[in-house]
Amino acid sequence: MPQFRLPKDSQVKPGRRFSSAGGGKIREVHVYRYDPEAGENPRVDIYELDESQCGPMLLDALLKIKNEMDSTLALRRSCREGVCGSCAMNVNGQNVLACTSAIADFDGPIRVYPLPHMPVIKDLIADMTHFYAQYASIKPWIATQTPPPADRERLQSKEERELLDGLYECILCACCSTSCPSYWWNSDRYLGPAVLLQAYRWIVDSRDESVAERLDELEDPFKLYRCHTIMNCTQTCPKGLNPAKAIAEIKKLLVERQ
Repeated sequence: MPQFRLPKDSQVKPGRRFSSAGGGKIREVHVYRYDPEAGENPRVDIYELDESQCGPMLLDALLKIKNEMDSTLALRRSCREGVCGSCAMNVNGQNVLACTSAIADFDGPIRVYPLPHMPVIKDLIADMTHFYAQYASIKPWIATQTPPPADRERLQSKEERELLDGLYECILCACCSTSCPSYWWNSDRYLGPAVLLQAYRWIVDSRDESVAERLDELEDPFKLYRCHTIMNCTQTCPKGLNPAKAIAEIKKLLVERQ
């Protein structure tokens, strides 16, 4: 399993408090802070934000904190449109994208942590190296043996293309995988919901000619069958996808080919 670089006494300690000037509604944002290189315990800093001086989304709040209150805060962000998956984090116990989560959706203090059960690089930045290596292991590209047509692309019917709906939209934010208890304890061998959904995306692509090889790779007690249909993955997916269904479809294909 991934090793967490925590001090021997890894209890999260109370942190600092920052106040925001302004006369509007004040919202507390509790943010997990941890720098493995510093050798200090994790802590939770509290930032008092004036909602009238901040954008509507949680990412707006975090950027206001970083830009105006505490420049040492580390987080990932890019598109601000729920497309890149960079700002995935755990907020009030739920894995979400900060850019598509409205401050108004949360009652009381907002508690922000990095994605659970992953090594922390710093503060809200989880180490995605292992997750991306698992994604690469399923060969996420069209694999063919026949040469491509000389005068056109490899074509699909409308019905064949529709089989990819609900699969290709995955943005690899890891919200689903890091919400899965099976992935927490077996991530060294279990591929997890996000990667298995991606694997199924290529299995059902009519242009791919390596379905048998892909199923052979997945027929493993840990890679696939550590899914116990807990459904956390489907509940938390910010794109509304259903990784649990994709995993079930892979299992069905394995049974049918026997």
